[in-house]
Amino acid sequence: MATHSTLSRRVGTIAAAVIASALVLSGCASGDTAPAASGGSDEEASYGEISVQYSWIKNEEFAGEFYAYENGYYDEAGFSDVIGVAGPDTGVAKLLSGTVQVALSDAASVGAAVAEQDAPLKIIGATFQKNPFTILSLADGGNIATPEDLIGKKIGVQDSNASVFAALLAANDIDPSELEIVPVDFDPTPLINGEVDGFMAYLTNEAITVEMAGYPVTNLAYAENGLPYVAETFTVTDQYLAENRDLIKAFLTAEIKGWTDTFTQPIDDTVSLVTKYYNESAAAGELTFGELDPAKVAAGIEAQALLISTEETESNGLFTISDDLKEQTLASLATSGWKLTVDDLFDTTIIDEIYAENPDLLDYLP
Repeated sequence: MATHSTLSRRVGTIAAAVIASALVLSGCASGDTAPAASGGSDEEASYGEISVQYSWIKNEEFAGEFYAYENGYYDEAGFSDVIGVAGPDTGVAKLLSGTVQVALSDAASVGAAVAEQDAPLKIIGATFQKNPFTILSLADGGNIATPEDLIGKKIGVQDSNASVFAALLAANDIDPSELEIVPVDFDPTPLINGEVDGFMAYLTNEAITVEMAGYPVTNLAYAENGLPYVAETFTVTDQYLAENRDLIKAFLTAEIKGWTDTFTQPIDDTVSLVTKYYNESAAAGELTFGELDPAKVAAGIEAQALLISTEETESNGLFTISDDLKEQTLASLATSGWKLTVDDLFDTTIIDEIYAENPDLLDYLP
């Protein structure tokens, strides 16, 4: 049963040496890998090739990107190629070195780099309005439904996820001494075997894996319990943002169209599309975990839709980040000691411009 690192790829500790070296490299990188647009309409634009770092393997988490390929949205936007680079990877170091131009990352990974290393990065949009992290428990076991339920329990936490779990405790005024933290891997077997009462997991992955194995589960979602920050963020360097606004606008427009298809197309079609790109990734030697289970892919698509689509996105559009959500994200990061301002971390002017100029893109629901 293959599972993936949850916060290790989204939050994990960012080594200072890696970031520092990347910052040095970024000084040598032009940040302008793709050719500038020729001007005029989207049809006349020619942006050449760009690389996009994915946060995880090529599964349903990138269904919108797969639709953008399949239905020609990147081509229409003026790109000769959009190279999706399989993760796991936060993309921070690669952005700073100029290896990729866009990274699908998360607010914690980006925020840590900005706060700790003054990395010149900006979040320009977010696919996940709610982060997908959870403390998973068995309904007939630990049944951890509230933060207070953590007290007195054994909680399995991966080493790389220790900091964000500490943030969850801090956000809910729980002292670590009030529970037992047990080191675990990313396989939830210790939870199933009763070795731990709760397990740090991912709403769209391990939580589904355990439930599909026949175990009723309870989730303590971070986003609803003191840590509501955005994830699967579109992130670029400050320099790239300043020099390639038209290119970024074209790219995000194609992304909106692709992700709209995930809501309007039959789920069986989306499962088939995800399977196609996953298999191609496996054939190319990229990281995968055996054959996909169509039922789990479908469940993952449905679960992540709840994280992507909210009342705010229904009003403002996919990838938008409201002022309130920005402040909530910053407050979440502050619990880990990363104190930032909105302007330090976000620049959503391009996504706002897209919807102002193309209000028809607001309607992503069937």
